[in-house]
Amino acid sequence: MAHARTIETLVIAAEDDGARLDRVLAARIPALSRSRLKALILAGEVAIDGRTICDPSERVKSAAAVTVTLPPPEDAAPAGEAIPLDVVYEDDDIIVIDKPAGLVVHPAAGHASGTLVNALIAHCGDSLSGIGGVKRPGIVHRLDKDTSGLLVVAKNDRAHRVLARQFADHGRTGPLDRGYLAIVWGAPDRPRGAVEAPIGRHPQSRDKQAIRRDGRHAVTHWQVLERYQGVDGKPVASLIECRLETGRTHQIRVHMAHIGHPVMGDPVYATGFRTKSARLTPAAQAALAALERQALHAYLLAIEHPITGETLEFQSELPGDIARLRQDLAGATTLGGTGKSS
Repeated sequence: MAHARTIETLVIAAEDDGARLDRVLAARIPALSRSRLKALILAGEVAIDGRTICDPSERVKSAAAVTVTLPPPEDAAPAGEAIPLDVVYEDDDIIVIDKPAGLVVHPAAGHASGTLVNALIAHCGDSLSGIGGVKRPGIVHRLDKDTSGLLVVAKNDRAHRVLARQFADHGRTGPLDRGYLAIVWGAPDRPRGAVEAPIGRHPQSRDKQAIRRDGRHAVTHWQVLERYQGVDGKPVASLIECRLETGRTHQIRVHMAHIGHPVMGDPVYATGFRTKSARLTPAAQAALAALERQALHAYLLAIEHPITGETLEFQSELPGDIARLRQDLAGATTLGGTGKSS
């Protein structure tokens, strides 16, 4: 049964004239934390005299009417949902999934259901590990919603602890390896390289990451596999392979944009390159328009089995939408690269 949204209404008292909106709401609605109220303000769920306010530091005026729209309460734990899964490998301890684009890994704001976790609960039942929090059982790493590819999930607590250590180590002392294929704008002037630049939350946009001096250490190694020329005969795009030395949010997308080669189709970090589609053939333009996501695929995953110690390696072919873009880009001219693609 669906829960209805509720609306809290209050009038600013004279003694609160000139105070910050988030502080007033926190004092007047004690059932909600200040951080929760701040999130509601940023999400556009608060209005003053009918005007939506998205700034928690907004100064309020006495006698103003404030409305706060509260989303329906979420269940304490995700429920199982019969969502099809592409299972690459499964045993009593782990399950490896080839995640399609569009599937969110775990429930979060705006995605309370229809996630990989909901599908895994239905598939694995009570065996799914609870480490990491009730909302993300078994999850030891993640892929962005619109990044496709390989992802391993722990099915019990012991496997979760061991896999979590592997991912925290980033393969420095073990066989862990993660490889991605990306089609990026332009052609790097070198066959391979590395981006070492710290990543943190974007100062103006809470949904973006950015290169920041005070960010977390991040390293991405890349290698050009193929280069494609545009209708003007100049390089317009490249197929690259990326290997992660660290695992930060949006890492490949941020790092490739940082060096001037954002991932094609990226709706967040490649917006400044949309006009470059005019340099593509009509077929490639159509393939890019049909993509509707970043051309990024986690094609390689190698782990040490958390119980047996065996090294397991999995590979996934490019999904149809990225494969079509690659084919139509290469149909113009492939200028060659430095290695073999998958």
